Amino acid sequence: MNTLIAWTLVFHILGIVFWLGSLLVVTHLLAYDAESDSAEVHEVLHKLERKLFKGIAHPGAIITVISGAVLISTNAHYYLHAAWLHTKLFLVVILIVLDAITYIRAKAFHAGKIVLRRKECMMLHGGIALIFIGILIMVLI
Repeated sequence: MNTLIAWTLVFHILGIVFWLGSLLVVTHLLAYDAESDSAEVHEVLHKLERKLFKGIAHPGAIITVISGAVLISTNAHYYLHAAWLHTKLFLVVILIVLDAITYIRAKAFHAGKIVLRRKECMMLHGGIALIFIGILIMVLI
């Protein structure tokens, strides 16, 4: 494996860890936030959620997508004809949609426009985890 591909793969994996790890933490924090009646708790959790989204999750998503595109470009003929990659990319699109839903719902919740329920947050959490498992299966098997 050439050095450029190896480093690109390192960044791809780091991006995934940052993106998915942060999304899983944020959805769990949102579940606690949705249950809390304390204004101080809401304020602290809102700041933490915002920092996770803007400081770790979304930069991780950008790193993941860019490094993934670079990896595909290293052997485009093979990758663009690989059925497993098509499935993986479909799952990545679903993950991006789940990220957007989580971000938009969290923003609306903190603006007082909607009420979040713990169950909704945990469903997002479970959906993100299941999509990640699907992606891992596509890549490793």
